[in-house]
Amino acid sequence: MSAAARQNKVFIAVQDLLERGYSVRGTVRAESKAAHVRSLFKAYADKLEIVEVPDITQPGAFDAAVQGVDAIAHTASPFHFKADDPNELIEPAVKGTVGILESALKYVGPQLQRIAVLSSCASVANASDRGELDEHSWNEESTAEVRAQGRAAEQSAKYHASKALAEKAAWDFAEQHMSEISWDLVALNPPFVLGPILHEVASPAALNSSVAFFYEAILTQKKTPEQLASFQGSWVDVRDVSLGHVCALEVPAAGGQRFILSAGAFIWQDWLLQKPVRTRELTVDPLDPHPRVSEDPWIRVPTDPGQDGSGSRIFRHG
Repeated sequence: MSAAARQNKVFIAVQDLLERGYSVRGTVRAESKAAHVRSLFKAYADKLEIVEVPDITQPGAFDAAVQGVDAIAHTASPFHFKADDPNELIEPAVKGTVGILESALKYVGPQLQRIAVLSSCASVANASDRGELDEHSWNEESTAEVRAQGRAAEQSAKYHASKALAEKAAWDFAEQHMSEISWDLVALNPPFVLGPILHEVASPAALNSSVAFFYEAILTQKKTPEQLASFQGSWVDVRDVSLGHVCALEVPAAGGQRFILSAGAFIWQDWLLQKPVRTRELTVDPLDPHPRVSEDPWIRVPTDPGQDGSGSRIFRHG
């Protein structure tokens, strides 16, 4: 089986797939990034192929990458809170997602059985939601805010809208082309993804957004106590997100479903309690901030065809 995949959670998913014996064709935005990937997985040189995709918004961007594969894991989508125009996030998220599905429709034969799209809990939870949410829940408020306010919308709303619109576009595409495709769709919806990283990091400035968020809150003095105390969220270990990708590609009954991947809720004090009181002399590995919780990674995959297990794992918001 071949899998086309796309920084950190992607590399770990590639590692898990290679370790399971799969051949993987991955994409990078620039050839300069490929050397690190090849070095990282040099033990699997005969099973790893790298394709350059400079701009995921361009029509046909993934045409070469998808040809001949049996499964696709699509993870490319911008994540930051610095967008002026909401379309800085929305266009690459939506066009990249629809683009890879269009390439699959045009260039992949009947051997393609499954496409997994990495979405987010940002497409699940509205800012006003409280209590328990499940895979039937959708974030409608962020998209409405962005449409009404444009550039003036909150940064979080711009990002959340990009994830909700991209995931909805994927489900719409699969439904519209149901009679033409051999594959089905799975969406994975994690909250903040934390844990060890594999991509190149020369300084904290190069950390991916979720880990940088953790690093700034716990290992620097940039946040005031009031700012730290006012935040709450949910998280998942990156290695469990990787396992979620593997399950999404392997388990037949996962097709056509969304899966929330979450280890549960947290406040910053929870992380501080895992370590001695923070001091300037404290040495902490920011790349592995919490013990792995794979005993219950909150990855729900039904085992019986047709089983409706939706809602058995929840994301708590508020």
